[in-house]
Amino acid sequence: MASDGGDPLAPVRRGAGLRRDRHTGLVPDPRGKGPDARDRGRRSSALALAPGVDDGTVAHPQNPHRCPPDHVSEISLSGISPYCEVVREQVWDDGRSGFSTPGSASTVQLRELLGVLRSRWRTVAACLLVVVGITAAVTMTTTPTFTASSRVYLTIDRPPDTLRGDPGGVAVMRYNDLKTLAEVLYSPTVMEPLRAELGLPAGHRTSVWPCSFSENASVMDVIGTSSDPRLAAAIANTTGPVLAKVAVQFSPLLSQSAPNATCVTITSASVPGLPTTPDVRRNLALGILIGLALGVGLAMVRHALDTKVRGEADLKAASDRPVLAQIPLEPTAADRPITVESDPHGAHAESIRRLRTNLMFVDVTTGKHSFVLTSAMPGEGKTTTSINLALAIADAGSRVILVDGDLRNPSVAKAMGIEGGVGLTTALLGRASLADVIQPWGDTGMSVLAAGEIPPNPSELLGSRPMAELFEKLTADFDFVLIDSPPLVPVIDAVLLQRLTGGLVMVVAAERTRKKDLQTALTSLHTVDVDPAGFVLNFVPVSASDPYRYGTYRYQQGSAAASADPRQPRKERARSASSTATSGRRSRRRGRS
Repeated sequence: MASDGGDPLAPVRRGAGLRRDRHTGLVPDPRGKGPDARDRGRRSSALALAPGVDDGTVAHPQNPHRCPPDHVSEISLSGISPYCEVVREQVWDDGRSGFSTPGSASTVQLRELLGVLRSRWRTVAACLLVVVGITAAVTMTTTPTFTASSRVYLTIDRPPDTLRGDPGGVAVMRYNDLKTLAEVLYSPTVMEPLRAELGLPAGHRTSVWPCSFSENASVMDVIGTSSDPRLAAAIANTTGPVLAKVAVQFSPLLSQSAPNATCVTITSASVPGLPTTPDVRRNLALGILIGLALGVGLAMVRHALDTKVRGEADLKAASDRPVLAQIPLEPTAADRPITVESDPHGAHAESIRRLRTNLMFVDVTTGKHSFVLTSAMPGEGKTTTSINLALAIADAGSRVILVDGDLRNPSVAKAMGIEGGVGLTTALLGRASLADVIQPWGDTGMSVLAAGEIPPNPSELLGSRPMAELFEKLTADFDFVLIDSPPLVPVIDAVLLQRLTGGLVMVVAAERTRKKDLQTALTSLHTVDVDPAGFVLNFVPVSASDPYRYGTYRYQQGSAAASADPRQPRKERARSASSTATSGRRSRRRGRS
């Protein structure tokens, strides 16, 4: 017995008596139907739920609950399961609120950075190759410079002075004298005798400089540089004796006593084997680092200045509505738009079936079994998506009708190769009955209602009372109704059609749709208080490194072409399978006619 004296199994017994939905096969949740449903919603609104987590009535297969919902009317913090991940609410500057888990911000930022680098790796590689190439060219054209060093000891030979009683001897050269010699090292007084000793012509460029000298000892390090390693060693070894010869000219004390300076070599310079400059390893390492930094920076700048929608992250940044499916780019869609028939086991058809499955769960929340498919601008693939989606729903056993609601530029009839002169406008004007203008598609459960003649007032016609009555008939006769509508940015027809249906699905072309156009379309929907049921990311490029690459996994065809001899050449098997699919499509069209 329950605590209130009632039957604890009453909710289960009430749920057992409910009928399953004929479209989705799901049983409606009775918890939202009751006198206390409104009060329970007000009491539960004090604690917001994270995006993608609802109250437990519907669980999306790709977004399951982290923990089972508590079947009580009030939600309390003590009732949260310890296995649930802790979430924190964040409020941004523009008023948007959301939930994040600890450490998720850094993970998302790193993931976005890696995604940008993966999508723009060509920019990074180009910058790296250019910088490394320039560095290698400059390194190869730079004249190599060799460096040799020697250490010398400078002393003073003091002669005996009988008048002063100085016996003479050897004295250490003072620090000031060494500093003076270092300052005049580049003067012609030193360079000309040095060139003469080395046998170099007058005016020859000779690089020599003192590296260091000690304050307490008469020791000086002399460094010589040249493009010739032998000459560099000779310069370093000859500079010390030359300085000793000219030392008397620059020291007042030495000139008065007229002594002689002597240079003793402590460490002689050896011929260097490798050039000092350019340093190949250092230059290449710096070139790689600069090239990577420049490439990553340029990739991030291009990503920040990118005006097109590239992936699912751009859609999440523009809206919090879910992405129902990502449809890969199909090169043959222009010639064969109905890929569900021409290539039923390809990547494009599999993504359409994924869209069909996710749309079924969205339909549970609306219950109207009808959707409008639109886009921000023309050329984003909404018509092809609508046709294949309708056929995929029909393959699941439902009776579906595809309505061409684009009365300005109809394209459904042209893409499917059917009669487009009669259709929606013909039935609205009363020139023919609705059953006469509906065209069945072969032996499937799919029917098509073309646009008909282009009227002068399409918006007024779509928003009229006869259009609402016609749509009620379609929803009564068919399980699902799909409408291919005009784009949102140029005209407002999609909003008028959305009022008749249960939701609006927006098709966005990857690497084609501009972010500005997408934002304009969403703004026009928010103005009339309409949120899209979800997005379909179309024309997604699939590369070999993409983890979402299931297009290479194919089922075995149930035809003679698939069961042929495996030793048959691959081109012949592909040609046989293509001819089989083409003949099947022709037979469907003959059956339709």
